[in-house]
Amino acid sequence: MKLTYLKTRDRRITQRGFTLVELLLVLVILGVLAAIVIPKFSGRTEQAKEQAARTQISTFRTALDAFEVDNGYYPKGKNGLQDLIVQPKDAQNWRGPYLQTDRIPLDPWGGEYIYECPGRHNPSSYDLNSMGPPGGDQIIANWTTDKR
Repeated sequence: MKLTYLKTRDRRITQRGFTLVELLLVLVILGVLAAIVIPKFSGRTEQAKEQAARTQISTFRTALDAFEVDNGYYPKGKNGLQDLIVQPKDAQNWRGPYLQTDRIPLDPWGGEYIYECPGRHNPSSYDLNSMGPPGGDQIIANWTTDKR
């Protein structure tokens, strides 16, 4: 009786593994699924980063407008966003910080937001933009861009 149990047990051990064909079939199925799913998610990632940049520009717009209401002018120059955090010498009515952070955040791609006052696109106020993804030609800005 003990011998019969050992033969049955040995047979079960040899029958447990997958064949090479079964493993290759599983790998092919996983590859097809990855080929379908990954491009859909990668496109959504870029779309989410673009929306995050637009939201951040909107947050800057609110802070810059509050600065302008308090001081009567928008921060000048290319480093004007820093005036939202640290009081400039010529801002007597400054009631900041206007952003709840200790430094100006970077855009979702790790680049700096570009601020100019007075702006070239908005001469009576300021221009604020992100250069978008590296190597791309999409600018995310507080002015309307024409993509024709």
